[in-house]
Amino acid sequence: MRNWRFFWFLYLAFILRIEALTFHRTEQHSERISGSAGDVLEDDPIGRLKVFVYELPSKYNKKTVQRDPRCLNHMFAAEIYMHRFLLSSPVRTLNPEEADWFYTPVYTTCEYLTPHGHPLPFSSPRMMRSAIQLIASSWPYWNRTQGADHFFIVPHDFGACFHFQEEKAIKRGILPLLQRATLVQTFGQRNHVCLKDGSITIPPYAPPHKIQSHLIPPDTPRSIFVYFRGLFYDDRNDPEGGYYARGARAAVWENFKDNPLFDISTDHPTTYYEDMQRAIFCLCPLGWAPWSPRLVEAVVFGCIPVIIADDIVLPFADAIPWEDIGLFVSEKDVPYLDNILTSIQPQEILRKQRLLANPSMKQAMLFLQPAQPGDAFHQILNGLARKLPHHHKTIYGDNIVLNWTAGPVGDLKPW
Repeated sequence: MRNWRFFWFLYLAFILRIEALTFHRTEQHSERISGSAGDVLEDDPIGRLKVFVYELPSKYNKKTVQRDPRCLNHMFAAEIYMHRFLLSSPVRTLNPEEADWFYTPVYTTCEYLTPHGHPLPFSSPRMMRSAIQLIASSWPYWNRTQGADHFFIVPHDFGACFHFQEEKAIKRGILPLLQRATLVQTFGQRNHVCLKDGSITIPPYAPPHKIQSHLIPPDTPRSIFVYFRGLFYDDRNDPEGGYYARGARAAVWENFKDNPLFDISTDHPTTYYEDMQRAIFCLCPLGWAPWSPRLVEAVVFGCIPVIIADDIVLPFADAIPWEDIGLFVSEKDVPYLDNILTSIQPQEILRKQRLLANPSMKQAMLFLQPAQPGDAFHQILNGLARKLPHHHKTIYGDNIVLNWTAGPVGDLKPW
């Protein structure tokens, strides 16, 4: 059976190679996103909203980066670059009375990093509370709406629940003071306590300069059928196994470690980005959270993302047609991945590849420097603009008064 599948892959690679050469000769390298998704993807938010950026003491933002510059390159760095973008963006207003939205620049994922560069968010709730207390006592706008016209970037594993382990994140819940604010976050999962209605789900940060430096010629044959590099088990945080990735990554390894169609390993080679550009399918399984940078990398490198994360809410889902460009496999069906992927017809693979080749698709997933129309910064602004105008009842009419003493006792300590 395995020999048959291997020869089938050689045939598929040959067909895809012939088709790819045809596309390049006819200059039909990509396909426009059809329907409303394509229109939304190409929206221009400039002129449709005004944002007031609070001026906070540098201990909430810039000093954290000075103390540990690794924050600039980890996958949670959207909070840093969004702040920098807004400071010079045409949507910024210096007059808070004309603002549609208020932005509080707090770098909660940069406050403390492990030796491996991963943020530990244990003091993040106190940091966020401190910032909100400051703006509430220094300006009238938070108290006017209880934060309903404010937005925050919270790119932690589980957003404003501020914990990297799901069970503990659920127990914590979203910081109570953020109950009415709009959260811009990488975490997205339907019917989950850490995703509130109205949140904007964004891609994790992937360094654009690093991606650009690893691009290979677009007509390079895709000689790898399935590709994945990463952990299958997390012995340090999940020593007994079964909890990390809800067992989905372990199932990938146990079922396909010896399958010649699957190029999977815990190694992270220097050719990682180049290898993704040589692959047809890239596995994007959940880890501790449903999302990972592989989603961004797969789209940018034209590798069909195989999304293994039940109930995931994907970045900019109203603009990016994930069903058309990717493949969704339920966690319980991981043992059948080889059958699922080899049953997809070459024409369907080619259609997905043409959509992935659309430059606007790639641009929407990246926080480009300098910013460019249609990139992730502008997609966030589009999401905020589509929430306007604020309904009077939403802003003023609910009679909700936030409880400043709600939450775990540890969160109430001064920061």
